[in-house]
Amino acid sequence: MTDFMDLDRPLDAAGFDAAYEGTPPWEIGRPQPALVELVDAGLVTGPVLDVGCGTGELALLVASRGSDATGVDTSPRAIGIARQKAAERGIATVRFEVGDALDLAFADAAFETVLDSGVFHVFDDEQRARFVESIRRVLAPGGSYHLLVFSDAQPGDWGPRRVRRDELDSAFADGWEVRTVERATFQTNVLDGIAQAWRATLIRRD
Repeated sequence: MTDFMDLDRPLDAAGFDAAYEGTPPWEIGRPQPALVELVDAGLVTGPVLDVGCGTGELALLVASRGSDATGVDTSPRAIGIARQKAAERGIATVRFEVGDALDLAFADAAFETVLDSGVFHVFDDEQRARFVESIRRVLAPGGSYHLLVFSDAQPGDWGPRRVRRDELDSAFADGWEVRTVERATFQTNVLDGIAQAWRATLIRRD
């Protein structure tokens, strides 16, 4: 396995950017179906932030459905690809920015919805608390944060940190309503292509 598949060697910003010299395992050429279901159900309303957007497929989908969308990722290579896709598809209601998910450089309460396709599970405990607060700050009161993360139901030891259901409850105990937590799958381009996941919806309280 390559380094970005090794639980014992979490990636830093440079490591994530290097992963885009090829095709990292989380890049499947389309948005994660578990999150597309939420878009199709009308549960994603704008303005929308796609945190850890990668090459932009989810933000581009949201923008193509009529919402203003912003994608942010630590990888300049990924953001460059996302901007090229937006230009090629003629989608003007999306923007892509290089940024730090632990310190999102947007105005307070700037977004009605935040989408997270595999970011929450990359952080250790200290970073996790910072990430949750970073998301909460840019999400409007009453806004929705939809996340998709690896779950502890996934066997083996490859890939990112597994997340238990009680860890989600704990991480969002203060200032949040845990609206739903459901078993789902995370599609990859390695091994059998499917990993066990949680899909959760959290609501920011006032």
